[in-house]
Amino acid sequence: MRGVRLPLALSVGDPSGIGPEIALAAWKRRKDLGLPAFYLLADPTLVAARDQIVGANVPIAETTPGEARAIFADALPVVPLKAKFLDTVGRPDSVNAEGVVEAIDRAVADSFAGRAAGVVTCPIAKKPLYDAGFNFPGHTEYLAHLAAGHTGQTVTPVMLLAGPDLRTVPVTIHIPLALVPRVLTTDLIVETARVTARDLRDRFGIDTPRLAIAGLNPHAGEGGSMGKEDEEIVAPAVKALRSEGIDAHGPLPADTLFHRRARAGYDVALCMYHDQALIPAKTLAFDEAVNVTLGLPFIRTSPDHGTAFDIAGRGIARPDSLIAALKLAAELAGNTGAQV
Repeated sequence: MRGVRLPLALSVGDPSGIGPEIALAAWKRRKDLGLPAFYLLADPTLVAARDQIVGANVPIAETTPGEARAIFADALPVVPLKAKFLDTVGRPDSVNAEGVVEAIDRAVADSFAGRAAGVVTCPIAKKPLYDAGFNFPGHTEYLAHLAAGHTGQTVTPVMLLAGPDLRTVPVTIHIPLALVPRVLTTDLIVETARVTARDLRDRFGIDTPRLAIAGLNPHAGEGGSMGKEDEEIVAPAVKALRSEGIDAHGPLPADTLFHRRARAGYDVALCMYHDQALIPAKTLAFDEAVNVTLGLPFIRTSPDHGTAFDIAGRGIARPDSLIAALKLAAELAGNTGAQV
């Protein structure tokens, strides 16, 4: 990581989950791990209450983004939200949706305004947001909406799961499995691969990214005997990508794509549906994998786990994935020339 100037903006996520406590735990390990400075967008009263519940003993300081870096060494900087949270540990409530969304909005706004080097998001729960009228499938789609609002340009968001030994991208994301064959198109695969290749080059510093393109069906369709999609949709996408100079190969059988020798042959695996990408990523690095949104005009990373309502408030939530997300956000900001 280069010279550190701007802090990272960390949105609290669903406050009834483990977001507040993994933020506290990450701050406690800031010196040992050399973490980049960050500030938490949250309700300070709730953060202080959670600190008491889990016994973290973290000093908390209400601040502004501009003052957060100077405070970070001695206290967790918390930038207050206008919305207040209902403190229901382990029990999500739609009344908190306003604050959850406000934290995301303000983190993105801070990034665009040059107050933050990038955005890191703690996990959200979709149902309480939906119950409150939130009309986006998840974080990824909402961040693309915010980016378009700030720039006036439509962006294609791409979800990348990044771990120490594997990067995967789901081409289709938060849709039922039954809908995947209807949604999956050659153009969608090509556009997802373009965004992935560009950001791996420009942000991750990989000069010529190697893309492994998974087949949709078992054995990548077995010559059409197990479905025509791989021949009619996936293979043409690979051909189009190669004609553009992108180092793409496939369609490849997913059941042999993720062992150690196979992983050595590519920089990222593009998968056709959500679980095809997330199962291997989480199996190999459940506590260290990071969710990165490619295609945005700002840096965004997130822990690759959920809200964990069942263990919230018990002081046992591990901050490893959040720590990895903070470190990766700082590294990506460095690769794109920002000072963090």
